[in-house]
Amino acid sequence: MPNDIKDITLAEEGKRLIEWAARDMPVLSSIKERFEKEKPLKGMKIGACLHVTVETANLMLALKAGGADVALCASNPLSSQDEAAAGLVSLGIPVFAISGEDRDTFFKHINSVIAYRPDITMDDGADLVTAIHTKHPELLAHMIGSTEETTTGVIRLRAMARDGALKIPVVAVNDAKTKNLFDNRYGTGQSTMEAIIRATDMLVAGRVFVVAGYGWCGKGLSMRARGMGANIIVTEVDPVKALEAAMDGFRVMPMIEAAPLGDLFCTVTGDINVIGAEHFKMMKDGAFVCNAGHFDVEVNVKALEKMADSVKRGIREHVDEYLLGGRRIYVLAEGRLVNLAAAEGHPASVMDMSFSTQALACEWLVLSGAEGLAPGVHNVPEKIENDVARLKLASMGLSIDTLTEEQKRYLASWQEGT
Repeated sequence: MPNDIKDITLAEEGKRLIEWAARDMPVLSSIKERFEKEKPLKGMKIGACLHVTVETANLMLALKAGGADVALCASNPLSSQDEAAAGLVSLGIPVFAISGEDRDTFFKHINSVIAYRPDITMDDGADLVTAIHTKHPELLAHMIGSTEETTTGVIRLRAMARDGALKIPVVAVNDAKTKNLFDNRYGTGQSTMEAIIRATDMLVAGRVFVVAGYGWCGKGLSMRARGMGANIIVTEVDPVKALEAAMDGFRVMPMIEAAPLGDLFCTVTGDINVIGAEHFKMMKDGAFVCNAGHFDVEVNVKALEKMADSVKRGIREHVDEYLLGGRRIYVLAEGRLVNLAAAEGHPASVMDMSFSTQALACEWLVLSGAEGLAPGVHNVPEKIENDVARLKLASMGLSIDTLTEEQKRYLASWQEGT
């Protein structure tokens, strides 16, 4: 079986960690059990470009249980867990991912998955589906569709759809409430704080923490940082989100005004050059800068490198020091996804919902194959979201009310008023 991983001798440790994560992923486990019986993905080839973690490993095993032939590569060079990759290979799933791989290897691994000629692709950032459209368009004719896991990827795909360049249907899993309300908010918030503390051993209490972007990830990060005693400043370009941040009790200002005030900066926007040379010039000595958005373009590390008198790499694991005329600026994880590069990513219990939605979205693509979905970006059906939420509630020992027939009639009518 073709694969390219760091070390197959890590397989036993990987399998142990995969099993540990599965204990906290009861919804995905129940879907896997159903898939094993029904085989809804039988005969399908699924190519996945996701963060290679133990949680992702459990998604791959669920898809395999459903009858799919699965191949996996990394969506970020620094996020791969070599133990998870080895564990999956030992369980019969081809993996092409090595922690810290260079750019050329990263794209070589994407091409290795494309070589499987997938019927369905799964992306976290749209790299795989974009590569197929631009370099292997001959594969598009037989593809059923794709799923997309993250905000940045959905933005890219909607742009492709606007330009008429998207030739297959893509399910925007990221936009599902069972994903962004929980994974983006609680997962990003907790895992980013964990990564910052692991990398720096910083006491967060009393620090001025600048959060760039107030989408679900920014909301979750701001909430968690405030809970640890940080003084939060939010920067935004969206007036509604900025207003929401202000009414949530945070200071709101442009980045140029926040730059001299912040002790710690974290970008979660999905855009380019959110922190650039003009901001680095104004930062105080000892400022920490990191990124929890998808791509390593939000913090302009190249500009900082040009400005610096000297650079000390690895003064702590995942921390580089840039000296600018007596001031020190510290960049975490090279400006890449800090919560996956310097920590372990989101906890399994929150990924349980995201990856359950992914698995059911794949099944929906297959079931829709007869009539087919039109090329473009599609929302996750409400039934899938509700099914995932009900299964999660049940796994937590929680139950909710149901509408009576009288209540249903009332909500469906317009004749009855006050």
